[in-house]
Amino acid sequence: MNKLGIVVPCYNEEEVLGMTSEALRAVLDDLISKGKIASDSFIMFVNDGSKDRTWELIEEQHRLYKDKCIGIKLARNVGHQYALTAGLLTAKDMCDVTISIDADLQDDVATIEDMIDKYYEGCQIVYGVRKERKTDSFFKRTTAQGFYKLMAAMGVKTVYNHADYRLMSKRALEEFAKYSEYNLFLRGMVPLIGFKTDCVYYDRKERAAGESKYPLKKMLALAFDGISSFSTKPITMILSIGFFIIFLSIIAAVYALVSYGMGRVVPGWTSLILSLWFLGGLQLLAIGLVGQYIGKIYSEVKRRPRYAIEKILEQGDDVK
Repeated sequence: MNKLGIVVPCYNEEEVLGMTSEALRAVLDDLISKGKIASDSFIMFVNDGSKDRTWELIEEQHRLYKDKCIGIKLARNVGHQYALTAGLLTAKDMCDVTISIDADLQDDVATIEDMIDKYYEGCQIVYGVRKERKTDSFFKRTTAQGFYKLMAAMGVKTVYNHADYRLMSKRALEEFAKYSEYNLFLRGMVPLIGFKTDCVYYDRKERAAGESKYPLKKMLALAFDGISSFSTKPITMILSIGFFIIFLSIIAAVYALVSYGMGRVVPGWTSLILSLWFLGGLQLLAIGLVGQYIGKIYSEVKRRPRYAIEKILEQGDDVK
């Protein structure tokens, strides 16, 4: 019987954490009664430097359900991707298979059983994929679909309409642990692992309580991290634009010489200034883009720890 660990990253989730714990405990009990997972399977809540009572509630859940609910307290807020990685790499040595899911209960927990079934069929990674985006606003649906299409155009391999709701076996996590880069984009990293994979499909629900922890600003930052961490195409595009502008400049120079020879002298002050502004903006854009890549290299070569774990509540431990 394989031991399951459900990893739940949490940031300011006091309004929903109790409901999340109840829902996931019900899933564990059901799978245990069906003989699909070991009786000592658990839920691991990862507190990502929350400013509310999230950690106190995790301790309370652990006090009430010592064998079912365990917790990790990170020393500071490091962001969703790092918090999830901390949970996965910690759970790797505690169980045979993990499932990561957000605390907001938007991902359908009933799909966990389907993931386990796929795992027993030999899949090392199983992706939870949304069937559609009817519950999203027009803006969010359009930008999300544009994000996946942009990632594909940039050569980044991702699973369409998949976030971070996935099953990973111990074997897959051992391979994932070898990816030591500082700039994390798990949706692009996990497909690089290989092994046999599959997808399960579900309808995403409304958030049970609280507010979304991924506003537009964070979504844009995640998109840029994904592109810049897995593709150099933006730099290639800037180079191509540079060549194109040089080509246009040659044409403009030929046109200016012909006009001068024919005695048609055009003042051209406005076009000159606009050209300078355009080229100046393009140069700043190119320098900034290259600077972002250099900044990522700078972060990588320092090899600083991605996170620090302040406290771990393990199965059977007493909360002090």
